[in-house]
Amino acid sequence: MDSFELQDELQALQDVDAYHIDNESDVSALDPAALAALLSSAVDALAHSSDAITDPNVFDAYRSLLKHAAALQGSHMIKILDSISSAYHAQIEATVRDVDEEDQQTFMAHKMPLEMYAFLLHWFVSAAEKVKTSGDDDAPAPAPKPRRGRGGKAATSRSTARKPPEEWSWQDQIPPTLNLISKVLRMKAQRIWQTSAERETFINCVVRPVYHITENEQYMKSAEIRRGVYKAICLAVKHQGHALAAQISIMQSLQYYEHLSEPMAECLNILARDFDHPQLGDDILREIAAKTFSAQDTKGPRAFSRFLVRYADLAPRQLLKQLALLLAHLDSESYPMRMALVEVIGAIIRELADTLESDVGPGGGGGGGGGGGGLAEAGGDREKQLKQINGLYDLLLERTLDLSSYVRVKVLATLARLCDCHAKFPQQRLAMARAAVDALEDKASGVRKAAVSLLVRLILTHPYGMYGGYLSETEWKERYEHEAAILAKMEGEVGKAVEREEGDDDSQVDEDEDEDEGLGEDENGDGEKKKRRKKRRDADEMDVDGEDDEEEDEADEDGDVSMSAPNKRRKPKKKKPRKSELDLAALTNEAAALGALNENQHLEAKLKKKFCLDALEFIRTVEEGMKTVQKLLASTNKLEVLEAMEFFRVTYEYKFDAAEVGIKKMLHLIWSKDNNATSEDGRELKSVRSRLLECYRTMYFEPIQNLDPKAQINRIAKNMIEMTYDATLAELTSLEEMMRQLMEEGHIHQDVVAKLWQVYSSERPLPRAQRRGAVIILGMLALAKRSVVADRVETLVKVGLGDRGKSDLTLARYTCVALQRLNGSVKKVKGSLLDKTLRIDMENPLFRKLQDALERPCRSKEWFPMAEQAINTVYALGERPDVLCGNLIKNLARRVFGKKPTVGSQLQTQLDKDPDAMEEDEEGNAADPEPTQHSPSKSQQSPSKSASQTSGSKDLGDAFELSQLLFVVGHVAIKQIVFLELVEREWKRQKHEKEMASKIGGAGAPDKAKEQEELDQVAGNAEDEIGERIAAMREHELLYGSQSLLATFGPMLVHICGSPHKFKNRTLRMAATLAFSKFLCVSSQFCEQNHRLLFKILETSKDPSIRSNIVIALGDVAVSFSSIIDESNDELYKGLRDPDMVVKKNTLMVLTHLILNGMVKVKGQMGEMAKCVEDEDERISDLAKLFFAELSTKDNAIYNNLPDVISHLSVGAHAIDEEAFQSTMKYIFTFIEKEKQAENIVEKLCQRFRLSDDPRQWRDIAFCLSLLPFKSERSVKKLIEGLQFYRDKLHEEAVYTRFQEILTKARSNKSANKPDAELNEFEAILEENRRQGEEDQDFQKRVEGRKAIAKKRATRRTARKKPVARNDGGESD
Repeated sequence: MDSFELQDELQALQDVDAYHIDNESDVSALDPAALAALLSSAVDALAHSSDAITDPNVFDAYRSLLKHAAALQGSHMIKILDSISSAYHAQIEATVRDVDEEDQQTFMAHKMPLEMYAFLLHWFVSAAEKVKTSGDDDAPAPAPKPRRGRGGKAATSRSTARKPPEEWSWQDQIPPTLNLISKVLRMKAQRIWQTSAERETFINCVVRPVYHITENEQYMKSAEIRRGVYKAICLAVKHQGHALAAQISIMQSLQYYEHLSEPMAECLNILARDFDHPQLGDDILREIAAKTFSAQDTKGPRAFSRFLVRYADLAPRQLLKQLALLLAHLDSESYPMRMALVEVIGAIIRELADTLESDVGPGGGGGGGGGGGGLAEAGGDREKQLKQINGLYDLLLERTLDLSSYVRVKVLATLARLCDCHAKFPQQRLAMARAAVDALEDKASGVRKAAVSLLVRLILTHPYGMYGGYLSETEWKERYEHEAAILAKMEGEVGKAVEREEGDDDSQVDEDEDEDEGLGEDENGDGEKKKRRKKRRDADEMDVDGEDDEEEDEADEDGDVSMSAPNKRRKPKKKKPRKSELDLAALTNEAAALGALNENQHLEAKLKKKFCLDALEFIRTVEEGMKTVQKLLASTNKLEVLEAMEFFRVTYEYKFDAAEVGIKKMLHLIWSKDNNATSEDGRELKSVRSRLLECYRTMYFEPIQNLDPKAQINRIAKNMIEMTYDATLAELTSLEEMMRQLMEEGHIHQDVVAKLWQVYSSERPLPRAQRRGAVIILGMLALAKRSVVADRVETLVKVGLGDRGKSDLTLARYTCVALQRLNGSVKKVKGSLLDKTLRIDMENPLFRKLQDALERPCRSKEWFPMAEQAINTVYALGERPDVLCGNLIKNLARRVFGKKPTVGSQLQTQLDKDPDAMEEDEEGNAADPEPTQHSPSKSQQSPSKSASQTSGSKDLGDAFELSQLLFVVGHVAIKQIVFLELVEREWKRQKHEKEMASKIGGAGAPDKAKEQEELDQVAGNAEDEIGERIAAMREHELLYGSQSLLATFGPMLVHICGSPHKFKNRTLRMAATLAFSKFLCVSSQFCEQNHRLLFKILETSKDPSIRSNIVIALGDVAVSFSSIIDESNDELYKGLRDPDMVVKKNTLMVLTHLILNGMVKVKGQMGEMAKCVEDEDERISDLAKLFFAELSTKDNAIYNNLPDVISHLSVGAHAIDEEAFQSTMKYIFTFIEKEKQAENIVEKLCQRFRLSDDPRQWRDIAFCLSLLPFKSERSVKKLIEGLQFYRDKLHEEAVYTRFQEILTKARSNKSANKPDAELNEFEAILEENRRQGEEDQDFQKRVEGRKAIAKKRATRRTARKKPVARNDGGESD
């Protein structure tokens, strides 16, 4: 071949189909033999001599084969590649030899063959992908996609039909091909291609296959191929002047191929590190810094951000050089770029901090006198680095306020990773802690989770480990006061003697610091090393902040607690003489003082004080955030909840004083319904409940190292008991569920249970709370394993119902709860007749003890909750509980109403003995759900006040004893209903068993069954009969039967509750109201006759405890007899306006339960519930929000009630202020999601304008309209159609503003059929009507003004006429 123009050929190759070959062979038309012959001749020619490529026939044969590569088989491709590679390799070696011999004539002859080989290899790489791998299924990689714009058909079916014996896989051939390319790039190409254009064309042709290979993601997953690619690009850049072309190619790769972000960063790192050519990396960073990305562009920024992050990880120093330019992207519209910059800054800080640490390490050991100059130079670099680090930290902390939540999350995650650096920066860590605590209030759950993670990392890596590493504020306060006292004492001794110039003082301190940095490296003790290191870090921070020690100390003391007060007073005394001239005597004294004072000790004391102050600030910052993290435990985001749990586990381990509260709050997560594991970032995360159990096991139940078994058991038992201390009823309920699960899973050892029994039954005088705690826990464990209690019943009876129970009624109460567990904890299945309960004969001594406990004379309010549980125990275990309770009521009645000799004197004696008998034992009320929730005031009636005070001393009775009787009567009534239901079920079960037996029995059974069925149809089912019989007993016999004991007390309760002026004793009124409420749940007849009295008490009672109990009782009555309460349910809502928060909360809870379960019908009262959304009490507000969230799951419930709610809150007697109205509506409208609903609401609200004359209502309606989404075209049309109703209201500024907001919202909608023309027209109409309205208003005002003026004039005229008339009258006289 005479000439070969590489540039022209490459240009022509852009369109393969149109590419012209002089001696072209139509390979696709050749039969296999002819094809083999063509290939063999070409291969043989090259095998004979690598220069044979210049022969047109050989070159054209290869070009023809490559042009029709789609028709070739894998074996052909292997031959072509082997042949080209071998010949190319031989040609390169010959060229290198000739260039080394410097024979220009000879090596110039290699120019054309090299270009031709480069061209063929370039073509081969793009053609290789068109050939199907034979045996595709077994191939190492799937067939790669062809390069964009290259065209080419997929391999024909016949190529797969004729499978060659050897398999073809292009991916396996890539590494050797890349090695060959690298070999070419090592040549001294500038000697052969002397013009830069030619050389550039050749090098680009050689390197282009490398870039082509990178475009395939599958290939780039192979480490060997990646290494070959990096090597080829680096050689081209380093030796062949390929930098500019490489820069363009790399930028294009980043733009179009996302998978190349990280490989290109690795390539640039290798180029800078192994080939000493960092310039290309710098140029690319500068080019990226100059780019701008829009917020809409998602693909580009993501690729460039990944590149920057990877490059920063590999070569942070490279990015540090260009950071000033790159920081422009911190203000980029595209958040992925801002995220990348945040990670880049993090990587640079890590690098600088590690360098700082390594510089300090070796420098510290050789602190001699001769190295002063070197130290000073190192100190200067260190100062510079510290300043850089500070600046970068400030940049990161600023970004915690970024608009994008993704960026805020990334900042917090980056800061969390920086916590693991060896160098701790105490001041920066404090700033990080403050930022994290602020971020806990973020509206994005991801940010809140990241903030909690950051706090956890800050705690785990805290630098305050000098005193054991725990972070209890109390302990650190003591340490701080101790160190401050030592420093004050030290400075006090020296203060009078040491007087020197300020400059001297500063230089002295600097020397001390340098000395301090040189200490500690040669010492053996690890603790000492740590101390020195921490002190050194604090010293660094003082340098960073630009203050010398003296100033730092003064600043500290200004902000310190009272311990530093003496120092404050001394400071001015020291400072004043510094500026004066010093006499000789003073200098002598100074020398003496300096001799006495160890300057190192002084500096150490100052640093220790600063150290303690920093620790205290860190602890207080974290504890401030704890309150917010407690709220996050109730988050709906599972990942957030898991992070919050981890936070409390860590703070508990580090002994934070406030962690205990969070640990208790965590307990309620045991009820979490979510029980599925999830994964995040490839990590498997447990469900909330299993994570909670794991946390508690770790904290309380897992054994500690180096502790003997007995001590381990004691510790676990103590932990379990302490969990019950000061626990509320809710906490005890959650603890019970957790203990049950732990016991079921076998995490509580038998020895621990034995230890709890030992504590409970101990003869030693233990604290009451400890013994109570033991029996509470035992009762909880018995839920999972009945034998825990069943084996020790005698112990329970002897301790809890014996002498100890007499003196501690709370212990007796929890003992009764534990005894109830004998019945097992099998949940009753609705409709099931199975009954696994255990019943004990009434002769059992247990019941005698229970009766004794109830009948024992007692004046403590703790008796009531104990009595409730004792009666529950009787009904849970006894075969005939009604018999025992009947006797109990009779005995108590005898005590109350029986003849008592000298009643007055007896009562007086009691009063003398115990004047405050009614007010004792106030502890424990929190856990009491009964009427003793509010402890009585001290001004309450004394127990001698009579049950019937007007009838003289002969009828005097004890109000407290009557309260006890009525309490028992009420509770027995309610338990008797439950017992009757159990009896009904038992009868049905027995009947069912008989039927089953008769079915299994004799041959005539089918006929009998048929007869029974017919009888049932005629006379009704026997089961129905049982149900009716029990219902009749409940309805008529319990409260009205001639033989019923309870019937006696119905009228008495009505009388006591209805005569508050007679029965003034608070405890009596509470007990009577509670019993009366329970009676109302028994019989519909009694309820019908007397329920109005309960509403009357609710309205008139001044006692919040009574009102609160009535609200709860009305909920139960509504469940029992909804039709009766339905007539008066308006009165139920009055509790939402109650001044007492407990009454209000209980009312809201009861109404939530009744409405959501369909027990009461809502008739326009939803507005009262909506008011609670903005209640000042957070618990009530949260409950109301929960109610609406649950209500929104019911079909159209919120939509149907919305008009009533708006009317209720906007106008009339119940209206709330505008701000509260708007925030309430904003919350409720979030549940209007269906487009059809939104359209109807638009129509209804527009019509409301017509009926209203009040501007306040116009504003409210317009605000509600602005809350709707206006996603559909129909919503907008309905709004435009309603224009006639509100056009005259648009002069009101607020109304017009709302309609402008609606317009903006409708326009931002991305709907395809958005009515743009109509919206523009609507906007013009709005503006016109607004102007018209304003003119009308002005005109009306002018008219009214003129009317007023005319009226005044008329009045004046009249006034003038009257005196004239009077004068005329006088003259006539």
